[in-house]
Amino acid sequence: MSNPAPIDRNSRTSRTAVNLTAETPLVELRGIGPVRSRELAAAGYRIVRDLLFHLPFRYEDRRTLVTVNRVDAEGDYLLSGRLEKLSRVRLRRRGMSMVRGRLVDDTGELAVVWFNRPYLLGQISPEETYLLYGRVRRRAEHLELLNPTCEPADEALHSGRIVPVYPALGKLGSKALRRLMDQVLDHIQLEAELTDRLPVDLLESYSLPSMATALATLHRPQGDISVERLNERKTPAHERLIYGEFLKLQLELALLRSLETRERKAHHHDWGETTHELLDELLPFSLTAAQQRVLGEIREDMTSPHPMLRLLQGDVGSGKTIVAALALAAALGSGNQGVFMAPTEILAEQHHRTLERLLGERFRVALLTSSSPDQGRLRRELAAGEIQLVVGTHSLIQESVSLRRLGLAVIDEQHRFGVAQRRLLQDKGLRPDLLVMTATPIPRSLALTAYGDLALSVIDELPPGRSPISTRVVASSSRPAVYRWMRRRLDLGAQAYVVFPLIDDSERIDAAAVSGLGEEVRELLSGHRSEILHGRSSREERARIMSDFAAGEVTVLVATTLVEVGLDVPRATIMIIESAERFGLSQLHQLRGRIGRGSEPSTCVAIHGKLSGDSTARRLDIFAGSTDGFRVAEADLEIRGPGDLLGTRQSGVPLFRVADLVADKEWLEIARKDARKILQTSDRREDLHLLLAAVEKRAADRHQRFAGG
Repeated sequence: MSNPAPIDRNSRTSRTAVNLTAETPLVELRGIGPVRSRELAAAGYRIVRDLLFHLPFRYEDRRTLVTVNRVDAEGDYLLSGRLEKLSRVRLRRRGMSMVRGRLVDDTGELAVVWFNRPYLLGQISPEETYLLYGRVRRRAEHLELLNPTCEPADEALHSGRIVPVYPALGKLGSKALRRLMDQVLDHIQLEAELTDRLPVDLLESYSLPSMATALATLHRPQGDISVERLNERKTPAHERLIYGEFLKLQLELALLRSLETRERKAHHHDWGETTHELLDELLPFSLTAAQQRVLGEIREDMTSPHPMLRLLQGDVGSGKTIVAALALAAALGSGNQGVFMAPTEILAEQHHRTLERLLGERFRVALLTSSSPDQGRLRRELAAGEIQLVVGTHSLIQESVSLRRLGLAVIDEQHRFGVAQRRLLQDKGLRPDLLVMTATPIPRSLALTAYGDLALSVIDELPPGRSPISTRVVASSSRPAVYRWMRRRLDLGAQAYVVFPLIDDSERIDAAAVSGLGEEVRELLSGHRSEILHGRSSREERARIMSDFAAGEVTVLVATTLVEVGLDVPRATIMIIESAERFGLSQLHQLRGRIGRGSEPSTCVAIHGKLSGDSTARRLDIFAGSTDGFRVAEADLEIRGPGDLLGTRQSGVPLFRVADLVADKEWLEIARKDARKILQTSDRREDLHLLLAAVEKRAADRHQRFAGG
């Protein structure tokens, strides 16, 4: 018996719910008065349709009633009998107690235990027969029933069937929600109220039920349906909802891409012989096969009359910047301007040095950040077209910045920007080509969801000559040994990074800081020149330190996560990550990617403090076990979910009611394929006109919003 929910004094319990529709306000249901209806509305539940999509998160098989003498092993059981010898036992932990008793039937008795339910002593009668459902566990020599549900046998509504268990809605627990759902299903014609927007033949091709049948099945499982399949979300009913959610999303993204690429761009790029000669001159080495494939995809987009919208994805060190530089060279060589936007000043400065080295002899390359001197002059020269390529941070999207003939915009580390920032950069020209890049490998399922309006290119091959990276994860007790080993490597000529999560020590956060442990590390490594780099370092200081580190004059760089992306120092072969438990899995992988860029073997050591839970230990185990960025990203998606993985600033990641990007990625691929087919086939578009009308409106609204209309 669960603790009863507080009584809603405004509830009209005598009301009879009849002739419900999907649009009936929830306040019309028995047990939902004005107060509770306002609470539900605040959570997004206003009408019966909203409630129908509040789905169970698990199921309990209460179809088979067993007697006590048949309980001989651990497991879930439905039992009936009297409850005797109940007593309350106070536990040592303050405020904690348990109720112990015996369940008795004609075949024997079984120990029963409830935790923190002292009210049961005043509710249970030793003369009455109860139905109990719960898990039996073995304790020492005996079996006991732990925290079972409990209801009088003659009033039992939630037994003799597969029972859905719902996530709570405010003060409404699972039992109350089952009563509400039974009330709704008893008084609504689902097939009439929930018209399925997917044609019958499309559903039949995958053996999927209608929307109405799927919802009825999930709320009231009937027949010999498998409880295991229900709990695994692998029934046709689940798959119908999963497929529907993915198909609607993929249709919207496909339509959005169609809207964004429908207009013609005002510029063109010449990839003729002159451009090919220029590209050949720029590189003293050959591109990998993956780089050549991706460059071909970019060339096809840039020579199209419609603007390029492409995501370039590749693991750390795969050579994305070189590909972007070649695309920019083609744009600049055709008389257009280019912009390259990075999320931080240190990364923008690094890219500026690289692009200046590659393109500076042929084109004027400038750096524009909030720290740049003489910004007014730079803006005037950009507007006049005198600067061909500008590299910068968010400063590039300020209203005061304009370009005369922007042809190609490149955004690095796209997940650190929002879609709105992407649009602001595009608005600096007339439909410029757009190339967004990320060194954070994104699982394909997430890329198709968050960036589905972009074409996807993947560099899945590292340049030859890169050294292998070995990874070790150790506890903080091993720190002295780690730094003794590191010092021996430094004595042999190695360079190293030591990364901390914090600049200063914090009373609230238990983690190592540059200003605390970082200074101790510098003392341990005395005799080897070390420098500190963090977000409060001045631009001039950053430039000096990075230049000295790249030249080998600085042996150890003690830093925060400013070094996470962009730095390329082939002689750096050691990465020490302090308080590794404070970093996400993808961030750990990014930090590791700063080494292994030369021919010498490299080592990454992650030193962790106290581990807060199983997920933290699992994250570090995965990090130690794989250097494959895409495998790491898949695991990170499973652990953290799409919102956390991409960051809170990334808009466009939908919240699904049923679908899961990890578990259901096969259905996402199917939906993506079907969405393209639907939009290409006129008769199919006609069949789906209701769904397409709604999706087209959403895509058009989103396009207008981003376009500033």
